[in-house]
Amino acid sequence: MSPAALLSLIRNAVRILSVVAVACTLHLYLYPFFRGCAFPLPPAPSNASDANSSALADHPAPFRLLALGDPQLEGDTSLRNYGRPNFLHLEWAIRHLTFKTEQPSLRKRLRQVTHDLVDVFFDDIPDTLETYRKHIDLFGNDFYLAHIYRTLRWWTKPTHVSVLGDLLGSQWIRDREFNRRSKRFWNRSFRGAERIPDEVAQYPAEDYNVSGILGREDSEAELWQRRLINVVGNHDIGYAGDITPELLDRFERAFGKAAYELRFELPIDDPVTNATMFDPENNPSSDRLPPELRILNINNMNLDTPALNQSLQDYTYKFINAIISTSTAVEFKGHYTLVLTHMPLYKPEGLCVDAPFFDFHEGGGVKEQNQLSADASKGFLEGIYGLSGDVNAAAAGAGRRGVILNGHDHEGCDTYHYINQSLPNDERKWQVARWDNARNDELPGKPGLPGIREITVRSMMADFGGHAGFLSVWFDQESWEWKHEFSVCALGRQYYWWFVHIYDLILLIVLVAYGVLEISIISGFNAEEWLQTRLLALSKPKSEAQKADGKTNGHATKR
Repeated sequence: MSPAALLSLIRNAVRILSVVAVACTLHLYLYPFFRGCAFPLPPAPSNASDANSSALADHPAPFRLLALGDPQLEGDTSLRNYGRPNFLHLEWAIRHLTFKTEQPSLRKRLRQVTHDLVDVFFDDIPDTLETYRKHIDLFGNDFYLAHIYRTLRWWTKPTHVSVLGDLLGSQWIRDREFNRRSKRFWNRSFRGAERIPDEVAQYPAEDYNVSGILGREDSEAELWQRRLINVVGNHDIGYAGDITPELLDRFERAFGKAAYELRFELPIDDPVTNATMFDPENNPSSDRLPPELRILNINNMNLDTPALNQSLQDYTYKFINAIISTSTAVEFKGHYTLVLTHMPLYKPEGLCVDAPFFDFHEGGGVKEQNQLSADASKGFLEGIYGLSGDVNAAAAGAGRRGVILNGHDHEGCDTYHYINQSLPNDERKWQVARWDNARNDELPGKPGLPGIREITVRSMMADFGGHAGFLSVWFDQESWEWKHEFSVCALGRQYYWWFVHIYDLILLIVLVAYGVLEISIISGFNAEEWLQTRLLALSKPKSEAQKADGKTNGHATKR
């Protein structure tokens, strides 16, 4: 084939490949646009005029949380050949053959060599290939997760970002492996993100510092957009029967405190509206407080018993008691409580993929659990949110406004916890319904049925489609209450991410080859003549060698 014909063939191939590459690459890097990934928008106020209702409806919520569940970064411990050479059986075969091992007889030595050589083909080679494949998979997975975080953060513009536990894939890894995975987390998967400083992550108190102001676009808002609210999970520190001070300390050094609160205020600029707020001197009868959003990052991994370390469990309960004692009275409006944690609350079997499950170590201690126990969940609902089945309780048992976000159940789940106050005391207990069913039945906000929504965010791991959650929270001045909406979005399995990048790499190689060939033709370089010259030069030494052999043979014959 002439160079011109080859150039024409490559040119046509590049045209076809380029169209497909551009389409796939744009779809991958603009997937939030094509898949409709966005934060829910607040509805326009009912008293808004037709002229500005459209503008108000397009105004984003002042608090927008990008919620990412269970990335679970794996590492060397997931490799098939972890802790041993790639060709272990081949090394042993060589040791046997070189008499570096003790064997009772030559027959048994040769027999062992044969066994090891067979294992090379059935164990060493498959395990080594799988190890290299896993290395590539881990490398790609880091950037797959990075693609989700980076693209969604760029496109949807969240005000805050949270990773809801299980940042790493195992609590049993040693410190060296933990540090390697932590560096991959910050330098690859969440590159550009920052750990929340310890002085910002504060313990619940009556006198507290405001963590930030919502609804503003300034340097402080940009800072919170970069920070990660990292929740601790079972694969980070273990369950209650596994947690030690050492495991907890190394997590907090790398990813931030495991338990703290953040408080954000939303300023009201209208002086007339501000005058309606509670003031002990000027307006003591008002139930309106300045709008405030309280984020509680709670380590609920050791709420259930028995626990390995009692002091750590005592600290968790002390922390929750501090939350309760510093919460505003349920009779007031204007405050909103967002709980971020890892372990979901108790639900009966059938509502979510993960059913209630507990397993314990032989010596005691929680070894594994899918959900919190019913008692621990009840404490969450009645303590932190002040919900009550007693109609005579404060605020008729309605409790505080808020929502619970967690992970752990990789499939995700969206539920509503409520209690029916009309039932007799001995029959009154917490019930759970799927959120869609609860909303269709108009359970949220119904008198006599206090409750709260719990959202378990589906995992962002590739096996679960690379999901992400979008929580919008805004303040309704008419009702003087915070409201929220939640949506989800998925990138898809990792195969598409791999396909696009490999395809683009192949196209790049073809483009380079095309460019080299075209430049050579323009410069007058004759590739065909050059190739023939090279082949002739390679064949000359063979011809001369054959002649030399012939002469040598001839002389020998004459002798």
